[in-house]
Amino acid sequence: MSELLFDTIDNTSRRIAEKDLSPVELTKLTIERIRQVEPALNAFITVSEEQALEQAKMLEKEAQQGNIRSPLHGVPIAVKDMVQTKDILTTGGSKVFENWVPDEDAAVVRHLKEAGAVIIGKANLHEFAMGATTENPHYGNTRNPWNGKYIPGGSSGGSAVATAAGMAFGAIGTDTAGSIRLPAAMCGTAGIKPTYDLISREGSLPFSWSLDHVGPMTRTIKDSALMLEAMIGSNGPKSAKVGTFKELYDLKGIKLGFYEPYMYSGIDPDVKSVIEKAFQQWESLGAEIIPIELPFIDSALEGLKTIAQSEVVAYHEPLLKKHGDLYGDDLKYRFQYGRDISATAYISAQRVRKKFIQSTLTQMKGIDALIGPTNVQPPFEIGTMVPEQAISNMFVLGKTPLANILGFPALSVACGFTKDHFPVGLQLIGKPFSDHHIMEIADCYERSESWTAALKENKSYLELNHS
Repeated sequence: MSELLFDTIDNTSRRIAEKDLSPVELTKLTIERIRQVEPALNAFITVSEEQALEQAKMLEKEAQQGNIRSPLHGVPIAVKDMVQTKDILTTGGSKVFENWVPDEDAAVVRHLKEAGAVIIGKANLHEFAMGATTENPHYGNTRNPWNGKYIPGGSSGGSAVATAAGMAFGAIGTDTAGSIRLPAAMCGTAGIKPTYDLISREGSLPFSWSLDHVGPMTRTIKDSALMLEAMIGSNGPKSAKVGTFKELYDLKGIKLGFYEPYMYSGIDPDVKSVIEKAFQQWESLGAEIIPIELPFIDSALEGLKTIAQSEVVAYHEPLLKKHGDLYGDDLKYRFQYGRDISATAYISAQRVRKKFIQSTLTQMKGIDALIGPTNVQPPFEIGTMVPEQAISNMFVLGKTPLANILGFPALSVACGFTKDHFPVGLQLIGKPFSDHHIMEIADCYERSESWTAALKENKSYLELNHS
């Protein structure tokens, strides 16, 4: 297996620009890697070999002429199958759309193609992104690359696994309550949920209009920054608000707010010990972790459930009338829950949300970001979830929903391993449009912990167990 497939986007793009690496050969190596490990991991619904090679040939010609579009030029990227792709099957992870081949790309895919990314395939997901496990009754379960008996997290589980297992250098994910960050944490990769509406959702199948985000999933934070810049495209004045990414040499002067009653509630002791050790490293780099309060958090998080389930029923109701029998059991349970929510309850939840956002901004004055665990529980075994758990799993497994009800940028960065060798993720939540700032902070920490070495450990594990 080629070491190239576990290198960073940053290094790979530099080699392509220097004509030391061919986009065509890189794409062929990636396809071969998919053939080797995909049967064991089931990270993809569709692998677009023919289209990817066509793209790579065109991009190689440009590279030979010295025309490099961006750091993504010639780099294979996966797309969560919740996001539509021109001339490539887009299922939403459901039988409802099992034959849908869109005639145009989603805005974010169009932006990535304009930046020179090679679309390698469509990543598996929890059906219609409505779950935290990526157990899919229609296209098969995606498996955690660290132990194939366990879930990879969800709903963007295929995107995380493809990235972790060397089948893509990065991937598009979507995030309504943690669907980028939770699988990133459980698979040992990085992922960012951008500020709400920073990246266009045009062409992405909706779960919840007011909570949905589209974002990058990569092996390093810096690579996420490179992907984010390409994914933003020319998204009006909002794109200018995030500034540019730069490397920090230490974290002196950085203040991080920690609300222990929420962040440590329900946490596994093994995961907690990993987080506490990571906190020590953050402090050794100069960061100050400050106890804070988050008033109204419980009512706000309950409101997220109300908002999400109301909005998802509104979208799916016409489809349910025609294709209700095609949905998985856990989704049917969700829809019943959503139908029972009144308009009054929905409006009340949105009011509580607005109050919570203002309160949190007040609490974050003088603070760069909130800090805490991404996942508070390690992955559980595939096949042990019952449909009634679908709504609560994201809240039980991690602390990701907080950033969705706020709409603030949030990321997960790898911070260590449990005794059973499962990765643990640490989460930063920034203020609106501080996307690059929180990535700079996390990148400084990530480089200090040498997580590139951890990726090599993952590569060796995968080579031994899944080739």
